[in-house]
Amino acid sequence: MALNATIYKAELQVSDMDRHYYATHALTVARHPSETAERLMVRLLAFALYADERLEFGKGLSDDDEPALWRKAYTGEIEQWIELGQPDEARIRKACGRAQHVVVINYSGRSADIWWDKIGSSLSRNRNLTVLDIPAETVDLLAAMSERGMRLQCLIQDGQLEIMSDTASVSVEPQSRMAATPPN
Repeated sequence: MALNATIYKAELQVSDMDRHYYATHALTVARHPSETAERLMVRLLAFALYADERLEFGKGLSDDDEPALWRKAYTGEIEQWIELGQPDEARIRKACGRAQHVVVINYSGRSADIWWDKIGSSLSRNRNLTVLDIPAETVDLLAAMSERGMRLQCLIQDGQLEIMSDTASVSVEPQSRMAATPPN
């Protein structure tokens, strides 16, 4: 018998002073049976970082053709493709060919350096790729905030995030390994 996804509800209030984006999102997030609390919370973090009325969760772990999150234009063109963890080089290249901007948010601690040493130099040609690292300790703190029903507030200023719940607060400072080159 197959295990079903666990449904999480999150009310995410985003105040992004860097992009001048302010909105509250009522999110329903399906947690795949093989997904960890850490990955679930990094998905919510990614949503907060790139929040937009058209940003949506992909099928992620259950579908190889969709990312963890993406934003499409009204014409169907993929504007932003967001991957989590340490995807293989072929997947990243494919995403860079399909989307205007690709973001990889790595949250795997020490293995991140090994992964990046292996594929980083060959990916440097992808001018539409951004790679961010979230420290493992921060991810552990975020996972501790995970509940089936969450009310979260996220304040973003100068590239730093503060995520707050009714009971905890976590500061997040993503580290950039590679930043996309803006179009001319």
